[in-house]
Amino acid sequence: MDKKTSELANDAGVIDARLYLDRRRRCGFPEVVFAPGKTAEQVARIGADLFARSGILLVTRAQPEQYEALAAAVPEAIYHEQARLITARRTTDTAAPDPTGHIIVASGGTADFPVAEEAALTAEIHGARITRLYDIGVAGVHRTLAHTELLRSARAIIAVAGMEGALPTLIAGLVDVPVIAVPTSIGYGANFEGIAPLLTMLNSCAGGISVVNINNGFGAAVVATRINAPAWLDKSECAQ
Repeated sequence: MDKKTSELANDAGVIDARLYLDRRRRCGFPEVVFAPGKTAEQVARIGADLFARSGILLVTRAQPEQYEALAAAVPEAIYHEQARLITARRTTDTAAPDPTGHIIVASGGTADFPVAEEAALTAEIHGARITRLYDIGVAGVHRTLAHTELLRSARAIIAVAGMEGALPTLIAGLVDVPVIAVPTSIGYGANFEGIAPLLTMLNSCAGGISVVNINNGFGAAVVATRINAPAWLDKSECAQ
């Protein structure tokens, strides 16, 4: 078997997971576990194997029963209920490097908090320094403008918004750094569970905006940390 792959079998002896072990060396962070569709036993088995090899773990969209199963194998695991993330870092290792760079995670409203926290926590475990600016949406535009100088200090900005999704356009018009826009499914009927803000963000007249999928705080954080990466990632460890 390829040494860059780990094959895991279930109780019936069927291989149901093939883990990519080289991702950290190539991309700066180990493979991440997407929990939906997996049983609690699968999440625990996969998560424990990855954690044993790398000393760091991120599981997205996790449910409490999946966390409970994983925590039995990985006591360091922490469940972030609203963000639906499980994170773990080996406590016996040398302390993690101080967070570096600067990513701002901004949200339009309090209801966008779960997606914003998914982004913020993902970026933090990737090594970035994070500032949270929550509930600064355009319904009270002064709340955004009050943070203009802070927004301009970031290397990248994640802007999370539901309803009509105008926040990323406003922020992008104030700064000279990339803005990663995250539409959320928060809103009334014509929000169409996030389609309306998604289209607003895709059609923004402001430059410097990229858009990820609806509620995809994780995806936004990965983009932002790769923009932020020159401040903290040793590129010599990333093979071509």
